[in-house]
Amino acid sequence: MRSAAPKVSTLPAEHRERLMAFAEDVYFDSGDRLFEEQAHAERFWIVKTGAVHLDAKVPGRGSPVIETLRHGELVGLSWLFPPYLCQSGAEAMTPVRAYQFDATAVRSMCHTDLEFGAAVYFWVGSILAHRLQVTRVRLLDLYAPHGSGIMA
Repeated sequence: MRSAAPKVSTLPAEHRERLMAFAEDVYFDSGDRLFEEQAHAERFWIVKTGAVHLDAKVPGRGSPVIETLRHGELVGLSWLFPPYLCQSGAEAMTPVRAYQFDATAVRSMCHTDLEFGAAVYFWVGSILAHRLQVTRVRLLDLYAPHGSGIMA
């Protein structure tokens, strides 16, 4: 069983409150695309209700789902790291309610309040490490030759 990605609740309360001051309530219908690979990452979201699939384009193979994100999980990582280009796509698989954040405003707060910034960078970095592992395992599941001995 794999471990879950750190949710927003893992941020210390004072930093979570500061982050949530930037939140705007948004809604996505099932099938709405939140972002596409290589798009500029201007926003990010925390899921309140519903499910969002992350997908990755694989030439000649479509866009397999890498992970499903639910309540309290961060959608979008690329907003924090230059060149601020999305490394995956995201689609609402059910109706989704989420908190939306302006990436530039949150990055600015990270730079002016170093304690807040350190907490946010640690949180997002932990999620990034988790997503890299999930992506690796998922792609091995999908594309490793059957019977190759490669274990996930």
